[in-house]
Amino acid sequence: MSTAQAPIPQPGAASPAPRAIISHLKDATFDRGLREFFEYRDLGVAQATAGAYSVHVIRALDGHEASGVPHLHQLDFQFVYVLQGWVQFEYEQTGVVRLERGDSVYQPPGIRHREISHSADLEMLEVVAPATFHTATLEQV
Repeated sequence: MSTAQAPIPQPGAASPAPRAIISHLKDATFDRGLREFFEYRDLGVAQATAGAYSVHVIRALDGHEASGVPHLHQLDFQFVYVLQGWVQFEYEQTGVVRLERGDSVYQPPGIRHREISHSADLEMLEVVAPATFHTATLEQV
């Protein structure tokens, strides 16, 4: 935790106004990302927060199955909310879990896990901090 403080604005000093970040689906692009069986839509939060957070929509890539490779992420925060479809994960100390539309999971930093399978129509919202992090592949969950 940093003890540095932001400077206090002086009366009359010009400061940039905060800007809302808007992401419209009609203008959106989905790109390949961390997992070869998913594609990702960046919602602009990483740029807006200088990399402190990232929020993106993840969806199943047509014709691609989950690899089931155990791994962990070296990050501070990870939260997943299922928008449609279903996904099946395995977590250390929890076992196999199926998440469906409206379900969510907070994945603590460093938890060992893997994706087992997902529906063809899967879409999830994922929030992570920081935006850039390392993923380590493991032998087992």
